[in-house]
Amino acid sequence: MLFNSIEFAVFLPIVFLLYWFAFNKNLRLQNLFIVVVSYVFYGWWDWRFLILIAFTSFCSWGSGLLIEKYKNEPRKAKTVSVLNIVLNLLILGVFKYYDFFVTSFANLFLGGKTDGLLLKIILPVGISFYTFQALSYSIDVYRGKLEPTRDIIQFFAFVSFFPQLVAGPIERATNLLPQFEKSRTFDYDKAVDGMRQILWGLFKKMVVADNCAVYVERVFSSYQEQSGSTLLLAAVFFTFQIYCDFSGYSDIAIGTAKLFGIKLMRNFNMPYFSRDIAEFWRRWHISLTTWFRDYVYIPMGGSRVGKAKVVRNTFVIFLLSGLWHGANWTFIAWGAYHSLLFLPLILTGKNRKYTNQVADGRWLPSIKETGQMLVTFLFVVIGWIIFRADSIGQAWGYFCGICNKSLFTVPWLNLKSYYLPVVFSIFVLLVVEWLQRDKEHAFDLSGIKSHVLKFAIYYLMVVVLFWFGGQSETFIYFQF
Repeated sequence: MLFNSIEFAVFLPIVFLLYWFAFNKNLRLQNLFIVVVSYVFYGWWDWRFLILIAFTSFCSWGSGLLIEKYKNEPRKAKTVSVLNIVLNLLILGVFKYYDFFVTSFANLFLGGKTDGLLLKIILPVGISFYTFQALSYSIDVYRGKLEPTRDIIQFFAFVSFFPQLVAGPIERATNLLPQFEKSRTFDYDKAVDGMRQILWGLFKKMVVADNCAVYVERVFSSYQEQSGSTLLLAAVFFTFQIYCDFSGYSDIAIGTAKLFGIKLMRNFNMPYFSRDIAEFWRRWHISLTTWFRDYVYIPMGGSRVGKAKVVRNTFVIFLLSGLWHGANWTFIAWGAYHSLLFLPLILTGKNRKYTNQVADGRWLPSIKETGQMLVTFLFVVIGWIIFRADSIGQAWGYFCGICNKSLFTVPWLNLKSYYLPVVFSIFVLLVVEWLQRDKEHAFDLSGIKSHVLKFAIYYLMVVVLFWFGGQSETFIYFQF
């Protein structure tokens, strides 16, 4: 079920009313209701996906109980933890990566012949997200950071909570699970703020991302015929498309969770206002980057080891991040590219230089800050070309198409008709996010005291959604 669909527009208010008025007296019943509606939400694509998520949930829940049982026998507890990790990663590997690795092996050693070797199975929506979420639970239980839950309904609600089930944020059990262990009370102010965040997420998805998608698809599918300026413009549009598509989903998910008295972690923090690539990664897909940091990077030694191992750890994290996104060499190349950008900052100890908001306390950035943001943005755009391409060959051809004299021509863009809303919506996005960069989300209107002005903004946003909303597109990160 898509957030930007009629089905969800009907589904959400029904679930909301039943949650607060029919099941609010009994916590266990309320949690069971969450599990049921989450499975309905997820099974809307294909009911067979439910078998896999239920199996993953059951194994991770059971592993927590076994780890507790063997807490005085470290070897057995470790064995249980390792087996659960291997099982979950094996399931993820078979569904997401088996055909990729078989095809790559066949291309190298079998002349490309894959007869009878490929499984050709459908990739379950959001499998990377809920697998990592379930893994965080068993790892934290093993580390002693979390007491295992004996309530299977609470655990299933934690794994399958529908707002963030398909595309995150990837929640930690230490944050989300305890919220299902205690009674929730309706908070009007948080619910209103959640609705604002949903509205802003829909704007980013339907107005910015979906309209950008039309131009991006047209240019990338015929990149050999386009001028360098058009290719560069399409790359910039994709940079905003993927940000607004993914962060728009996160905004809708976090806002929806607020309606149910649940707080999810922030997943994006105005990443395109970053002054270097390290700051960008602290602000982009925060739930994934912190997951790899806590469960892979730090256990490998993090930055506390020698320079050679720091380089190794950095490459491992970025290559894994690229591979997590999908079974394609372009994603791995994208991860390697960002690791190369990141390494100079790590080696010089400047990777934590910018931890505050840019132009903090000022309306406008300095000339230096503006230059830093533009350079960082350009590096990110280059990376997104690799990410968006279907193959390494296409990415290389795309770069070659940009790097010629046609780069200095006027790009193809009919401003008199369809693409005017694209340019204008990106401008609005940047202005609003800049002005609200110190807020929890860009559509936080708590500083506006006039109710008339607030409702005028709400109505204007709804009109914009209906008038300029592009064709309904699936969310990009559903494929991951």
